[in-house]
Amino acid sequence: MPRKNKSALIVFARDPVMGQVKTRLNQFLDLQTICELYTCFLSDSLSTVSSIESVDCFAGIYPSSASGYFERLNPSLPLRTFIQEGKDLGDRMKNTFSARFSEGYEQVVIIGADSPSLPAAYIKQAFDFKQDVVLGPSVDGGYYLIGMREKLINLFDGITWGSSNVLKETHSRLKSNGVTLGLLPVWYDVDRPDDLIFLKDHLELMASVGKKEGVLTHDFLSTVSF
Repeated sequence: MPRKNKSALIVFARDPVMGQVKTRLNQFLDLQTICELYTCFLSDSLSTVSSIESVDCFAGIYPSSASGYFERLNPSLPLRTFIQEGKDLGDRMKNTFSARFSEGYEQVVIIGADSPSLPAAYIKQAFDFKQDVVLGPSVDGGYYLIGMREKLINLFDGITWGSSNVLKETHSRLKSNGVTLGLLPVWYDVDRPDDLIFLKDHLELMASVGKKEGVLTHDFLSTVSF
């Protein structure tokens, strides 16, 4: 699929294979339920990104697409897929930014699939920043979104991925490289049981006021007891 726009929006996603996604919930829910829940996370995330105008949408899949989920997506969905490559999360993001810039994109934004309630407005706002880098901080000490303009800036080496220091360490790299930063509102990922309890309540509130994000996750969680 050729480039249509100057901006690229990428969802970093794990292939929804039972026992390989959201493993920190496995003392809270059975493996089948976790996999079905994560599939809802994916569907809601992809629905949100496909609603963003004037961007080309991608799904970066890890470690493979063996489940067949991405091949079964509606072919009318404006989405390109690729397999993430690299030794760790930072390496995979670095390679993804490099690949998209080499294809001629002027702005590249990556989000995760761990925030099905993430407002589309926050993603849209990321493309309005004029700074070198834009970050969306998450309450767990990482970030739910990272974006760059025009060129790859290597912020990914030496970061303690999976820790609560990711945002702090990334900020240090920004300062040491003289990189300008745009900052989005804080949001949250869903990794642990407490996160899921909050998500369920939050999605109920969002649905009550007509918010469109996280609809499938909301409906699925309404059938799950915990």
